[in-house]
Formats: sequence, structure tokens, C-alpha cells
Amino acid sequence: MIYLKSVMVRNWQDRENGEFPFTVPVIQALEEIVFSSPVTFLVGENGSGKSTLLESLACAVESITVGSESVKTDKSLTSIRRLAWYYRLAWSKRTHKGFFLRAEDFFGYAKSLRKTREELEQDLREVDREYEGRSEYAADLARMSYRGELAAMKKRYGEDLDHYSHGESFLTLFQSRFVPDGLYLLDEPEAALSPSRQLTFLSALKQMADQNSQFIIATHSPIILAFPDAVILSFDDGKIREVKYEELEHVKLTRDFLNSPHSFLRHL
Repeated sequence: MIYLKSVMVRNWQDRENGEFPFTVPVIQALEEIVFSSPVTFLVGENGSGKSTLLESLACAVESITVGSESVKTDKSLTSIRRLAWYYRLAWSKRTHKGFFLRAEDFFGYAKSLRKTREELEQDLREVDREYEGRSEYAADLARMSYRGELAAMKKRYGEDLDHYSHGESFLTLFQSRFVPDGLYLLDEPEAALSPSRQLTFLSALKQMADQNSQFIIATHSPIILAFPDAVILSFDDGKIREVKYEELEHVKLTRDFLNSPHSFLRHL
């Protein structure tokens, strides 16, 4: 399903100058992006503008965030929100489902979940002390809300995200927060994933796309970029253009390195 069909820039001639992100070449050249596949990848070198564009899309669609402040209040997105103001979005069908997730936000979210769990467990211990020698029925009533929250966390995320590797935790979080019919904006999900976990992520991505969801993903990973029938938009050379998987420098360089690592390393 394609919910967000395109983003166009309005009154671009009046845009702000001299400040980030308006100084990024690909942003200066931006006129329109058309999304023609349920899965779109944004690829380019560091600093090419792909993450900037993804963040501005999250602001423009007012996406829910995972593990960070709202896109409406996050101070790190202040200049990005100014960019998003210039966007005109075209929808086939508006959806408010889905979320925006940056790799660094995942680690913050896992830490926040651990803190919440520890606080709930501490609250339970306080109830035990407070109700010592009193009615067990009254104590159970006092424990009920804390136990309910802990049970809900366990049902959604398993025993504890901390019990998993980073890759397992990321996949658990990603899948637990997924609902069908949503728009999902992901920035470099491979940061938490080993190559084998990236293949697991591709499998999950296929299942979720089949449940009428749209994904726009910024990534460097040749494994993730190989997702069948995805559209790949390159941000290199200061403009956005659709490219084939085999044309990507990320893919060519990785393939050449794996075929002959010594030819790259002999000059170190």
C-alpha cells in the first residue's frame, strides 16, 4: 500500500538561506519526490541529506516517534521543522498509524523501558513493606496496577529487552510496535543489526509490507537495499534520482572488497 504518494516543495524561491538544512545541496535542488512502491530506500554518503529528508518527512506527517520526544517538540528538529513547513504532501489515503525510528532512539527507548520496569518493581516492594501485617486482599489490590503494567510490558516486549542482544532487542521492539496500515520512517536500522539479523529484518519487512504498510528507509546496508521490488533513491551528486541496485556504489564497493579484500588492505 502506498499512502504517501509524493512530497512537493511550495514557494521554494522564498526558502531560508544560509542555515542548515537549507545549505544541503540535495535540499536546495529538491522539487518533488514521488513514492511509487510500498518500500522506498534513501541511500547516499554521510552528509548527503537522506537522514535530513527523512526527519523532515517525519515532521511533515507528524509521525509518532519511538524512544524520543515528539517531532513537534524535539529541539534537535527545530531547523528540520522549518524545512517541513515548505512541503506539500499528496496522499492516496491519510494514515496516522506507523512511527518514526532513528537508530539512536532505539537504544534510548530500551533504556527507558528498563528504567520503567525497575521503577514498577520498586513500587511493588514498597507495597509489600507498607502492607506488611495487613490484609492480603488489600495488598493485592494495591499491587494490581503495578503488576498489570509489568505484565503488559512482558507481553509486548518479552521478558526484558535487556536480556537480548542489540539486534534481537531491535527486532523485538520493531515487531511489537508494528500495526498494519501504517507509514513507517526508519533511519539506518542496520546500526543495531548483524548481517544475519538484517536478513531477519528483511523477512519482517516483507510480512509488514504485505499487511498494507508503507516504508521509507534511509540505509547504507547492501543487504537491506536488496529487498525485492523496492525503489532506491540515491542522494549522491547533490540530487535525488532513482537507481538500480546493481548501480549502487555501496553494492559495488562491498562486492569488490569481499571478492578481493587484500587488494584494498595491502596499502594500510
